[in-house]
Amino acid sequence: MEVLGFIDGLGNAIVSISQAVSGYVADKTGKRKIFVWLGYVFAGLSRIGYAFSSSWHYVIPFRIIDRAGKMRGAPRDAIIADISTDQDRGRNFGYLRMMDNLGAVCGVIFTIVFFKHLGFRNLFLIAAIPSLAGAFLVFRSIKEHLGAGNKIFKGITFKDFHRDLKLYLLLSTIFALSSFSYSFLLIYARQFGFSIVAIPVLYLIYSGVASLVSLPFGKLADKINRKPVLILSFLFWLLACVVFIYSHNPATIIIAFILYGLHLGAIEPVQRALVSELAVTELRASTLGSFQMVVGLAALPASLIAGILWNRISIIAPFYFSAFLTVLAIVMLSFVKENRTVYSK
Repeated sequence: MEVLGFIDGLGNAIVSISQAVSGYVADKTGKRKIFVWLGYVFAGLSRIGYAFSSSWHYVIPFRIIDRAGKMRGAPRDAIIADISTDQDRGRNFGYLRMMDNLGAVCGVIFTIVFFKHLGFRNLFLIAAIPSLAGAFLVFRSIKEHLGAGNKIFKGITFKDFHRDLKLYLLLSTIFALSSFSYSFLLIYARQFGFSIVAIPVLYLIYSGVASLVSLPFGKLADKINRKPVLILSFLFWLLACVVFIYSHNPATIIIAFILYGLHLGAIEPVQRALVSELAVTELRASTLGSFQMVVGLAALPASLIAGILWNRISIIAPFYFSAFLTVLAIVMLSFVKENRTVYSK
């Protein structure tokens, strides 16, 4: 479990660094669309590479390309934040997360249904089509609206972060230390009676729930502010931890995965909306990238710590640790002052 935690955390760290770099360069050059386009191109090329790799050695460079494709995250989020208003920013990020999770659900279902008929090579080639189609649509149809594009970019420093953004970054890092990889949840379910065949179903459950609720939670955050929905997202994960700790039968484990899906559906769109609103306007891509980098780097020790606790104490020890940090994050969030008026440098 320690090795699994390290590998999962390392992958997240690579993604986070790529987002930080792309966000910084996007603000420096005033060009964000190119990184979104490249991200989808890299995703498509990596899947083509997977299809024709004859051994794991050949998979490695395409895995790197796949991870590098996540560079699209921060510039894409900045574009969405720029074209949104305070009244619909949560909704727009909710749309994004809804479609992202829906794509994951459809991909898994398609693989389960057609694997025997198509084989892994054809499946990977088919999987490349949506990514390359996305790249085409970005290149052809997306227009950037960068109001501060004529200003000279002088870089981003910690001083550019408002007090509330600094506090939110700190509490998000603490919470990220509790957010170990979902692989642990799937292995946990396997330990308590779920067959290997049933494990993908659990993935479908929480991804499907996240897809269903992302848009409603985004809209709710537009109506009642971001903090209440973020607190609700933390409470969903806290309840999931309680279920994982105290109940080990299949029915309650399914409930825990539903709670995990509710947590993801609530936190992902609202978190992006809040960070973009607390950021300096012309530094949005850099700020979102920096935020994702710090939180993503915290995922490396998070999964490693979870693996150590799992192996050396007990299978439920990571959930106790996660619950404690989640409560701490909720307390800290109460001190963040939400401000819909976007800051200007």
